[in-house]
Amino acid sequence: MTTVVWFKRDLRVDDHGPLHDAAADDVIPLYVVEPDYWQLPDTSERQWAFMHDSLLDLDATLRDLGAPLIVRHGEVTAVLHRLREATGFTRLVSHEETGNDWTFQRDRAVARWCRQQGIQWREYRQFGVVRGPHNRDHWDHAWRRVMEAPAYPAPSRLTPALTADPRALESLTEPACRDQRPCPGRQRGGMSQGQTLLADFLEQRSRGYEKRISSPVTAWEASSRLSPHIAHGTVSLRRIVQQCRAAAAAPDIAGAHRRSLKAFRSRLHWHCHFIQKLEDEPAIEFQTIHPDLEGLRNPGDWPEALERWREGTTGWPLVDACMRALHHSGWINFRMRAMLMAVASYHLHQHWREPALHLARLFTDYEPGIHYPQAQMQSGLTGINALRIYNPVLQSRKLDPEGRFIRAWVPELAEVPNEWLHTPWGLSSTQRRRLGAEAYPLPLIDHEEAARRARVRIKAWRQQHVRREVTDLVLERHGSRATRGRNRQSTSPSKRQSGSGNNGQMDLFQ
Repeated sequence: MTTVVWFKRDLRVDDHGPLHDAAADDVIPLYVVEPDYWQLPDTSERQWAFMHDSLLDLDATLRDLGAPLIVRHGEVTAVLHRLREATGFTRLVSHEETGNDWTFQRDRAVARWCRQQGIQWREYRQFGVVRGPHNRDHWDHAWRRVMEAPAYPAPSRLTPALTADPRALESLTEPACRDQRPCPGRQRGGMSQGQTLLADFLEQRSRGYEKRISSPVTAWEASSRLSPHIAHGTVSLRRIVQQCRAAAAAPDIAGAHRRSLKAFRSRLHWHCHFIQKLEDEPAIEFQTIHPDLEGLRNPGDWPEALERWREGTTGWPLVDACMRALHHSGWINFRMRAMLMAVASYHLHQHWREPALHLARLFTDYEPGIHYPQAQMQSGLTGINALRIYNPVLQSRKLDPEGRFIRAWVPELAEVPNEWLHTPWGLSSTQRRRLGAEAYPLPLIDHEEAARRARVRIKAWRQQHVRREVTDLVLERHGSRATRGRNRQSTSPSKRQSGSGNNGQMDLFQ
């Protein structure tokens, strides 16, 4: 039997269920470069560059196992059809993917093609995300069951069904990415890079994790930096969970170190928790989680503010330093991501969608299932979470009191003393000229006034919403209106079912 192993965002050989089970057959390890995907508004060249690193590493490992990676360009069903004609394969295996809507629709098209061709397509669970009907009360137990199950060992040998060009990946044509903003400081991709990071984090850097991940000064070293590897699947989440648990159980580990590893492990749990939200409600990529909040802010309002936020020239030093660091590296710690989104939404009154897309393109570790729920949560659009209106000056003074991070990324303020660094608009024009800070812009708006306006708008919405809910309740009690039915039951069928009929077997913020 010939089996196609379709690699997507699972670019590894260890703990790879589809590859492990296909090893008994003649195997075609396949990756498809999809040009249309790289034209989407939430993808970018920096993400492709990380994937390219990872594909090279994956191919080298597969070659050592006997079956090099087959790379094709084009639409997936067309690629599969040509492979079917050339090899007569009858089985397709892959991991489930909770990606953006484009990948969801692509998977549905693959499912239709498989049914029409009589191809068995089996999808395996990669994370603790549940596809199809499920009860949220049992979700934690299901997550633990997946993470505690034995990981799949890498195959010892593979039998290739096709011969690949020995230098095919070295000359792999880069897709024409819609966003080609350079990212000179990005992390390198690949299994070996991810495994090295994991070992270094568990042994050394995790010692200060719990207390050092909030500040952009210390988070670069204290954070695991595994998020792009988890997003692209170069390291198994299950392996990370199990190795983290083993490290925390070591008899000679200090109490503070154990607590930091526990905090890190909890974020691995939250990783799947948020992806589950997108799995259950794919529409939140485009619509607010709470539908009545969709009109709280209008797209296209104040375009100058959006552009200055994108380019890191808002006039608020910590905000601009974070955006510029993100441009350069493709990564910033979670608290600063939340602040960037909150400032765009609350202070600059931007509709959540465009800032969310801009950040998605900048993140090398872009994970749709984490990104869109978080973008809405930090914009105050869930209807249930507490408002997080970050004060950019207080955050600056608290998280970068000596200005090390700000001076590194906003060189216009390099000579400004700490007394004025966090509020440079307080300098006189003479002082700005003397300190070389003339090129740094004044803020778009007073941040305290902007926060007050945001609170007023939200308070007004809440009052209007409560009045409408009371009116609806009265009408329902009098039989004048059917129940509005906005509760999203977790036990309802998932909209993410691919329709293949073959159930599978399995940012991170920091």
